[in-house]
Amino acid sequence: MNFQELVKNRYSCKKFSSRQVEADKLTAILEAGRWAPTAKNLQEQRVYVLQSAEALAIIDGATPCRYGAPTVFVVAYDKNNVFTYPGGKYKSGVEDATIVATHLTLAAAAEGVDSCWLNFFDPDQLAKALALPANEEIVMALDLGYAADGAGPLPNHSSRKPLAETVVYR
Repeated sequence: MNFQELVKNRYSCKKFSSRQVEADKLTAILEAGRWAPTAKNLQEQRVYVLQSAEALAIIDGATPCRYGAPTVFVVAYDKNNVFTYPGGKYKSGVEDATIVATHLTLAAAAEGVDSCWLNFFDPDQLAKALALPANEEIVMALDLGYAADGAGPLPNHSSRKPLAETVVYR
């Protein structure tokens, strides 16, 4: 599948089977995240791979959106290792972790693994429940697994505005 097909066909899976993601596929997905660009190549991302019953129970306590996924990545960044942009208004942590998370999501699709980007949770509460270091900020969680029977994209999945409504040339 070429890249255009991959991004058009990838959807947020909301019903997972209990089938575990193979270790080699997890490694390939994590490697794609490792190669994501970050500001000044600081690589401040932290990816937590949650698979134990205890860890998944923490996710279930934080959000109703695990959808039965057997693996969840929690993507965070080290607040003490970010680049501050000119003007001092923005720091690179959120955007860098988001780029990493996007790489993870697309790599999962390339490996035939379904996913769902989660942000329906309180990141501070989740960080506390996972006992993350105080210098780490959670950006998102990513459900990973294989779609259960009957799962599929939402009916409006293929509905997109024309480029003329979302892109401005100057």
